Formats: sequence, C-alpha cells, structure tokens
Amino acid sequence: MRILVLGSTGYLGAHVAERLRTLRGARVLRVGRSPDADHQVDLASVRPEELAKTLASVAPDAVVNCAGATGGDAVTLAELNTRGPAVLCAALREAAPAARLVHLGSAAEYGPGEPGNPVTESAATRPVGPYGATKLAGTAVVTACGLDSVVLRVGNPVGPGAPPAGLPGRMTALLRQADRGPDAVLRLGDLSAHRDFVDVRDVAWAVEFAVTAPQPLLPVLNIGSGRAVPVRELVHHLAELAGFRGRIEENAGSGSSVRSGEVSWQCSAIGAAEEALGWRPLHTLDEALAALWEADGSP
Repeated sequence: MRILVLGSTGYLGAHVAERLRTLRGARVLRVGRSPDADHQVDLASVRPEELAKTLASVAPDAVVNCAGATGGDAVTLAELNTRGPAVLCAALREAAPAARLVHLGSAAEYGPGEPGNPVTESAATRPVGPYGATKLAGTAVVTACGLDSVVLRVGNPVGPGAPPAGLPGRMTALLRQADRGPDAVLRLGDLSAHRDFVDVRDVAWAVEFAVTAPQPLLPVLNIGSGRAVPVRELVHHLAELAGFRGRIEENAGSGSSVRSGEVSWQCSAIGAAEEALGWRPLHTLDEALAALWEADGSP
C-alpha cells in the first residue's frame, strides 16, 4: 500500500507518518516543503498540474493531508488551509481518482459550543476567526470533491513534540525556562476556557483507521477526547510535572490565542468515529501531558 503524507514534517504529520510506517506492507512517502521530504511540494503555491505529475509518478492508494497553517495573517491561512486542499483535490481527480483522501480538519470549524453539549458532525459551523474559517472552507472543498474522502475534524492535539504555537507547547517551553523557586511568577492570559484535548498519538491512530477502512466513510468525523477540560487544569498539571513551585497569574486581557477567538467552551462528540472506524482515544490527558513533558521536542 502506497501512502502519501502531505505536511509530514509538521507536528501532526510527523506522528501520522510514524504511525502509518507500522502498517504491514505500507510504503509511506513524505511530501512537503522540507528538503528532507521524498517529494518537495508547497501546497500554498504549487499548480494542480504540477502536483498531478507527482501523484501520477507515485500512484498512491491513499493520501493524507496534514499540511496547514495555524498562525499568520488571513492570506497565509487561506493559502494553506483552503487553496491547498483545493489544489490537492484537483490533482487527485486527474492523477489518482481512486485513492482515498484523508484530510485533517479542525474543531475550530464549529466555533463556540454550548456548555455540556458536545457537538456532532451535523452541528452548525460558525467559526469566529480566520483560522477556523479557512479550515472550514478547506473541509467544504474536500467533502464536495467527489473523491473517496473523509475529513477528520481534530480537537486540540497534545502530546510529544507539541509546537510553541499552541498552548501546551508554549506552556511547556515557558516552564522549562522558568525559575523553580517559590517566588517565581508566570503571567498568562485568561485560562477559563474549556477545550477538547486529544493525544496526538490517538489522532495518528484515527488516521490509520481512516486510511485502511474498507468501506466509504462519512464526509466528516470528529476526532477528540469527547471531554471538555478547563485550560487552567492543563496548565496547572503541566506546572506540577515541571516541579514549578511559584505562582501562576491570569490576565484576561492578554495572551489570548488568535485561533481560539471568542470560544469559551468546545467539545466534540466522537460516537460517529467509533461507529465508522472502531476508534476511541486510548490515552488520557494526564498521559498526553506526561509524554509532552518527557519528550525532547520531537515525536
């Protein structure tokens, strides 16, 4: 089985590629902007006909798109999160129309949730910022492309190698640099939001199941923990793991994530993924945070 993984040098892509390499008989090819990639491709600028040539040369059985932008201006976000999937779908239709496409979306596409009510795949999508909006546009492209495709709408991934662009990775970096004495102070933004944190290794496992599922899948499947956790809980747990004995101060007027927007509560229902893939997360948040803290910065 030949599997192309786009964005294979990124956080999610590296874990996905590592997991897929364990499949018996699988040949995993890395596609991305890195010079180390098997095929150098920049989805933000590549033409569909150029990408089609790459796809035709490989003749993949499955393509996993982990490429995307989580930060930057609206143009940068749109180039990778919306244009990228559109170019990929166009190239696949021309060069490998029978290949299964697994595209990683984001729970940010849903926008604000209602406390106590995890969102299902049929819920209204109301993203509140450019990140969620461009990811939603990418999902719309994939679900309408007419290919054998599925969008895995991922919650907040956490685990080994988490980048500093996200809260778990940023908090880990801060704690590694922080004074361990009792008078130390970490000043952070508002930590009152609730998020659905899912271990990045469980995300990779879900991708494996989606790639190998014998039957056509639903257009969108939620991949999360199914549990809303206060961000404050995550931060304090990481502080405990780090042996931080100082004080954590919150400032509601600073440090808010652009990706989060005005979303105070978010949680995904994951029953559809369990039914369609036989998948449920294996790792607890405590295990994900322990693995994150113990990692050396790479998956």
